[in-house]
Amino acid sequence: MKNPLKHRRAGVLLHPTSLPGARAQGNIGRDARRFVDFLQEAGIGVWQMLPLGPTHTDGSPYQCLSAHAGNTSLICLDDLVELDWLSAESACNAPIADCLVEAKSTFEATASTLDVGAYKKFRRQHAFWLDAYSLYLAIRQQQDYRPWYQWPENLRDWQQARSLREKYREGIEQACFEQYLFYSQWSALRHYANERCLALFGDMPIYVAHDSADVWSNAEIFSIDKSGALITVAGVPPDYFSATGQRWGNPLYRWDLLEKQGYAWWVERFKTQLELFDLLRLDHFRGFEKYWEIPASAETAIDGRWIEGPGASLFERLREVYGELPLVAEDLGIITPEVDALRLAYGFPGMKILQFAFDGGEDNPYLPHNHERLSIVYTGTHDNDTTLGWYDSLNEQEKERVNNHLEKYRKDMPWRLIEAALDSVATLAMFPLQDLLSLGSEARMNTPGTMENNWRWRFTWSQVEPYLAAQLHGLIIRYGRDSACL
Repeated sequence: MKNPLKHRRAGVLLHPTSLPGARAQGNIGRDARRFVDFLQEAGIGVWQMLPLGPTHTDGSPYQCLSAHAGNTSLICLDDLVELDWLSAESACNAPIADCLVEAKSTFEATASTLDVGAYKKFRRQHAFWLDAYSLYLAIRQQQDYRPWYQWPENLRDWQQARSLREKYREGIEQACFEQYLFYSQWSALRHYANERCLALFGDMPIYVAHDSADVWSNAEIFSIDKSGALITVAGVPPDYFSATGQRWGNPLYRWDLLEKQGYAWWVERFKTQLELFDLLRLDHFRGFEKYWEIPASAETAIDGRWIEGPGASLFERLREVYGELPLVAEDLGIITPEVDALRLAYGFPGMKILQFAFDGGEDNPYLPHNHERLSIVYTGTHDNDTTLGWYDSLNEQEKERVNNHLEKYRKDMPWRLIEAALDSVATLAMFPLQDLLSLGSEARMNTPGTMENNWRWRFTWSQVEPYLAAQLHGLIIRYGRDSACL
């Protein structure tokens, strides 16, 4: 579909794991399509979500086993039942891993020539990442899910491990089939959404997890030694939020080598993400201009230093391959003029978070009167409290300041902030679904710096009032953000 940033639109932020359903998390089947129908009825033009990759045990979508693979826990089992690849009993009662094994067995025994051909085509087209990921996953399972840098030496080395593919053939075949299911269901969902004038908006973290197929199979482009141990890691320096900064622990890139390779790894990464999404958010955009390099031996980020990033050369290469880049720059925090110049050179919108708008003076860039058209305005993001939770946590003086700025919007919170976002000159106004449902802090998705009770929130259809879509659509029309296909 056309670039969704060409016209004023409104969007909703909801990760598919938060969709309703019988399992422990949502999926990309029936309830996802029902959510698309709700968004269409409400006049919403964009559905934003978090990264879709397979997660580690903490469930964080920002530390995935692969930058390309889909999270197979999102596969809709009911859709497999409709294809006669899975029994209804298994779909209701069996662990999802067992269901996917059953689906593969049935597929191999009963699939049509057309389905078999589609599967073989998928494997050919995605071999550039799927060959490594499927072997990585098969070995990882045999190694009791230990990270790859703790495997035996011959398995830590990607080139040596490739010669052992036959030994791990069963696990490889299962992993490939599961990715085929994910990509097939996602393609159907994207088609369903695009037909209804809804763009899908993804999220691309700048860094990948140390324990990932990407680092294991491309060790030379990351800051690790021959044993797989980290040399330097990513993070951000001390600031007014943290006296010790943030030590994220992801391996950094060897940008000089990547440039010599024509940024091939990044070109491939964008290939899969542009297959999945109409629009992408680049997380930690400032790291492309300069990044904070921390010695792996350091316990905090204090001892880091700024290093020049790839800057324009990376985006020139990507534009050479893909043309206009449908990207949004996550430019929160302390942003330098050089970072702004890089973003503006390629026409990437930045982000404006209304929950950050009411500290400081009238020059606060997040205040609505300081917004610019080339930006995305949010009431809050997945890392913020819900708007109602945030507002309730303010003292009376802080609430009065907020209310004074928003006095022309007559509704209660969170709708006052929602209207302010819709009224902004920013090209896209985004709301977490929690705000549209007027939910409090109990519905928060993530609290940065904590490890417990994150990424688990889900909504129920009973929380979606019958009048909500019409109410929201009326506001969207009032503020000129109707999502009609343009």
